Amino acid sequence: MIPARYGPLLFSLILSGAMTLLVSGISTFRTLPAHADFWSLWAGAWLTGWVFAFPAVMLAAPLARRLVARLTAQGTSGSGRG
Repeated sequence: MIPARYGPLLFSLILSGAMTLLVSGISTFRTLPAHADFWSLWAGAWLTGWVFAFPAVMLAAPLARRLVARLTAQGTSGSGRG
C-alpha cells in the first residue's frame, strides 16, 4: 500500500494520465482517423502530453482547490435550501 502522504502526487499522476490519454486519443483520431499508425501516434502524443500535464496538474490542483473553496459556501449542505 502507498503511504497517504503520497496521495496528492498519486492523484495528479492518475488524473493527468487519464485526461491526456482521452484528449490525445480524440485529437489523434480527428486528425488521422484511418491512419495505419494510429495507435503508435496516439501513444506518442499521450506520452508527450503527459510530460507536460503532470507538473501542470501538480501546480494547478492547489490553486483550483482554493478557488473552489472561495466560490462555494462553507458549512452548508449545498442543497440550496435555507
